[in-house]
Amino acid sequence: MHEVISMITTGHGSTFEELTEQTTTLAVEITHYMKPSSMTSSSSSRGIGFYFECTVLVIGVVGTAANALVLYAMVASKQHKKQVLIFNQNLLDVVSCFFMSASYVARLCNIDLTGRGGYWLCLMLLTSFSWLGPFVGSLINLSAITIERYLKVVHPVCAKTKLRKWMVYSTIVSAWVSGNVLSVAVNGSTTNVVNGKCLSRTFWASQASRMAFGIWYVLSFYVIILLIFIFCYWRILVAIRHQASVMASHSTAGPAIIQNQIQKKIEINIIKTMLLVSVLFAITMAPGNTYAFLNNVYNARPGINALYAVTIVGYLYIIINPFIYATKFDPVRCVLKRLFQCNKTTENLESIEMN
Repeated sequence: MHEVISMITTGHGSTFEELTEQTTTLAVEITHYMKPSSMTSSSSSRGIGFYFECTVLVIGVVGTAANALVLYAMVASKQHKKQVLIFNQNLLDVVSCFFMSASYVARLCNIDLTGRGGYWLCLMLLTSFSWLGPFVGSLINLSAITIERYLKVVHPVCAKTKLRKWMVYSTIVSAWVSGNVLSVAVNGSTTNVVNGKCLSRTFWASQASRMAFGIWYVLSFYVIILLIFIFCYWRILVAIRHQASVMASHSTAGPAIIQNQIQKKIEINIIKTMLLVSVLFAITMAPGNTYAFLNNVYNARPGINALYAVTIVGYLYIIINPFIYATKFDPVRCVLKRLFQCNKTTENLESIEMN
């Protein structure tokens, strides 16, 4: 029992992603050492953990399918060449959702973890090793999209003369590499198998290193990103309002002005889409990051039900994202609308032929 208590006091809850990986396994470990009189509440905790894992699995599957559909729509509308960063955003999300689903399928299968092979199965399948990289990469990429929009709207001349394609592609590579390096470094150094149970991000070198990483993660991947959103979109909205007032002062409607208005409408549509995605990020990620910060600074530990709740709210970000693109991003919406109308027409024809 002393070993399990030590794990909890030194390794519990450093970041939003790590919340889901410690609660269930630690609850099972504690159950192993508990007296018979305590088994009822422990069994209830394990039952809640099972339904939690099933819920996350459903979120992962739906998120994979929805993001894959958006990717298809972007390719069909040829927007993957025009909006490279937005395409990469959905690609990161679909990869993250797919591997998250695979991870939770493995957890539900109760894989036997023995020997060296058990350790690698634990690291590769039962932790966030495979999906944390794309997830963190999507946060970096989302910030890059915001900055790109800011430069094109607020500083259009500078964007045209200095923003090059190689910079965009370098940002994409950096998002993938940075996220995966972080995942390998964190999961690889803090994961181990104890009594056949996979314990992820538990074995930190010291309490100080755990706290330092947790605070750095929340600041880097929530607070700073949120500040980028607030500054960039505030300046963007001010610039758009100014441009609209200038264009309204011109009474003539020549071809050049009409073309400019069409281009501005497309730009505003993209900005609205990404603004909604950013607001979704701010809302859904707030509970988990707030918990992680309070836990690291004040050692605040709410009940396991609250822990599951804030984690599921965070996962909703990756499942709602594609629906924003499907309803607000015109090229994607048009392709999906044609696709579903085509399927509906085909079904109607088949039913008529059968009759």
